[in-house]
Amino acid sequence: MTVVTALIAEDEPLLAMALQAELARAWPALQVLRTVGDGASAVQAALELAPQLLFFDIRMPGLSGLDAALELAELWPPTHAPHQPFPALVFVTAYDQYAVQAFEAQAVDYLLKPVQAARLQKTVSKLQQALIKPAHTAPGTIANPVIDATLEATLHQLRGLLEHSGRVTGSGLGTAPALPRLQVLQISVGPQIHMVTVSEVLVFEAADKYLRVLTADREYLLRTPLKDLLPQLDPDEFWQIHRGTVVRASAIAVVHRDEAGKLALTLRERHDKLLVSRLYAHRFKAM
Repeated sequence: MTVVTALIAEDEPLLAMALQAELARAWPALQVLRTVGDGASAVQAALELAPQLLFFDIRMPGLSGLDAALELAELWPPTHAPHQPFPALVFVTAYDQYAVQAFEAQAVDYLLKPVQAARLQKTVSKLQQALIKPAHTAPGTIANPVIDATLEATLHQLRGLLEHSGRVTGSGLGTAPALPRLQVLQISVGPQIHMVTVSEVLVFEAADKYLRVLTADREYLLRTPLKDLLPQLDPDEFWQIHRGTVVRASAIAVVHRDEAGKLALTLRERHDKLLVSRLYAHRFKAM
């Protein structure tokens, strides 16, 4: 009997124990390597243990399950591939109409709390088939020998979840209201308020509790979170290249790829070198 390994990330101990017990009944060959209670620990444990399966609660302290999956996809080392491809991912969630719709739209497997044996058996069957079949590069992604096909497919699904939900919140998936396009930023600088037009901005970059706003010749600090600003920006003008970085597309001069396949870009009017995460690398198809 082939042993399959898994990691459970669930912040409620009783629910974690119940899920592990149900998995033991439904899949005796499954070995749960560890159970953790928050998103940051889930990322650390997955990198350390390299399990074949991940069961991530969508709502956890700190990083949500989706945030943890995004961070893990970014940090997953290419040295694992092809011997240890990116783990198959299952989200565990209390019933939420928008989250369920998002998971189904992107063909992401999920389990509803409390976990039901019949539904879990369907998930187990799907996972067993996924482990047998070789993963294929997802439609719309660029084949990259550095990234395994399972990771490419997962990135494709995670991008779809982000687009479907409109934004990522600490508590899971949500829908962002339609907001008018932002024209002017009012930024406090000492005793003054600077009126900075959005047309001047080249980069928005999250930095601790602030948002760095970079123009061609100045840098400002804004207290508005990037996730609140994003719905007000034109996505054709501003491209998200990292979870904490948005760049004016027309300001990009060169995109570089290093030996490990990581992308970074430089701007026409600034010398900053900005990293591009795996999640958004598909924007640069010519690469």
